[in-house]
Amino acid sequence: MSHEHTLSGGESRRNTLHESDFPMTLWCSFNRLFWKLLLALLIGMALSIGGAVGFYWFTGHMPPPPVGISMWGVVPVVPMVSAVVAVVVVSLVLAWYLSYPLRHLNVALQHFSEGRLGTRVGPMMRGRTDEIADLAQGFDRMATRIEQLLQANRTLLQEVSHELRSPLMRIQVAIDLLRREPVLNANMVERIELENNRLGKLIEELLTLQRLESGPATEPTQDVNVIELLQSITDDAHIEARASQQTLRVIAPDSFVTKAIEEQLYRAFQNVISNAMKYSPSGSQIDVIARIENDGRTLVTTVRDRGPGVPPDMLEAIFEPFIRIKSSKSVPGTGLGLAIARRAMLLNNGSIVTSLRDGGGLAVTLSLLRRH
Repeated sequence: MSHEHTLSGGESRRNTLHESDFPMTLWCSFNRLFWKLLLALLIGMALSIGGAVGFYWFTGHMPPPPVGISMWGVVPVVPMVSAVVAVVVVSLVLAWYLSYPLRHLNVALQHFSEGRLGTRVGPMMRGRTDEIADLAQGFDRMATRIEQLLQANRTLLQEVSHELRSPLMRIQVAIDLLRREPVLNANMVERIELENNRLGKLIEELLTLQRLESGPATEPTQDVNVIELLQSITDDAHIEARASQQTLRVIAPDSFVTKAIEEQLYRAFQNVISNAMKYSPSGSQIDVIARIENDGRTLVTTVRDRGPGVPPDMLEAIFEPFIRIKSSKSVPGTGLGLAIARRAMLLNNGSIVTSLRDGGGLAVTLSLLRRH
């Protein structure tokens, strides 16, 4: 199923900073970076001139006095004034050049902390290519990622609300019918039990996804023979396949041991194989082919079904929670299986991609790098 979502308020626009956004605090405190830079440059200039003057003073070798130029001790006045003016001007320009873009970053952070998630500071760097511009680009990347994550959370919350509402409504309808027509007791109790099981599975999948999405895994890793794990999953799947008059063909090497979290890998492989069986018609064959590549460093497992497949433009989208194509709406499920599989693979140094199978169907490829 497809959904459209829009950002509300200021989040739907990219907020580029303008001059009016900056508070006039630059001249209000000598603790500002501008004044610190200016003072440092002036001190450097004074030490340079002082060193030259000190050399002549202590060695007694005075430079020849310029003809017709006023002197202040051993120092010619006009060159001294010219040097001071030049250094002060250069210091002012350099201090402004360094402190000005940092003001943009400060205001951008203030706007972002106020909830204006569309704030971006990159356009205000005016062609700079230095470290401060790199910092601005880093801020924009961070802001974009946070905005995407928050929008994804909103979308997920909306989808969860929708998915929970449907079985709850069906349970309520069954309860109302049971009250009005007690003769339907057995049928209604069975309906309530069915919807309750669906709710339980949905909540379990949501909790699993939330745990995987919360960040790097905190569970300790252990040596896992992925081939044995895959064999255990396919042994159980063989029983379901026979019940559906399907054939499950498994081709795999003897062993592939890696450091991983076994439960997460189990969920990834089990969800993909279960999906393949669920969407394949009766009498079809599902292939599970594992091979070791990259000089023994990578296990590549491909699960191929003969189901309806997906539109080419949705090969990536189906890894998002609750995304289901129109032709699969009648197939029971939570719409979270592939989302859980992708996150589990990523947390275990792996990846998962989909492609269309020749002759119809979908091929899901799980790649796992060996870790020691």
